[in-house]
Amino acid sequence: MGNELPIIKSGDTRQQILDTAKGIILGKGFAAVGLNEILSTAGVPKGSFYHYFKSKEQFGDALLADYFDDYLQMLERMLKDDGSTNSSRLLGFFQFWLDTQSSDATTDKCLVVKLSAEVTDLSESMRITLKNGTDRVIACLTHCVEQGIRTGEFPANLDAKTVTAEIYYMWIGATLLTKVGRTRAALECAMNATKARLGLA
Repeated sequence: MGNELPIIKSGDTRQQILDTAKGIILGKGFAAVGLNEILSTAGVPKGSFYHYFKSKEQFGDALLADYFDDYLQMLERMLKDDGSTNSSRLLGFFQFWLDTQSSDATTDKCLVVKLSAEVTDLSESMRITLKNGTDRVIACLTHCVEQGIRTGEFPANLDAKTVTAEIYYMWIGATLLTKVGRTRAALECAMNATKARLGLA
């Protein structure tokens, strides 16, 4: 989004570092994880890290960009027109969100929720990467809602951009509260509110 330069995936070693780091950082956070732990787990020498990333901050940018690229590919697959209704595909995505974010599997957790409060105070560039990534997610969801309005699945008077942003913000907040309460209650509430907001309740 905007004028930011894309971060190009270049080689298996770079991707191995990012993939390994994602799992560790989802469990511990960004600041608490040292490069030695990531590189040792990935089986990569320290010199290789600085071949791909000039600093831990640049690495954090790349990690978030890679996460959003993968997430958007997954989201686009889930929302792609396959002959089913827009509403069923959209609710299918949110059901997937509910199930994964209320599970015990660390690898399924949302990196946006995990890092937003932490890195936005540490790094302006990482904050911007998070902002651009979440804007892309909202835009993808908005497109599905717009299609649903055109087909009459959602109320004609909905403002697609506004309602989609409201729903996304609600799900991010509910995911955070799920970490606090360790129950599905907040996410189930978000699902019910989403259906009501889209006129599906």
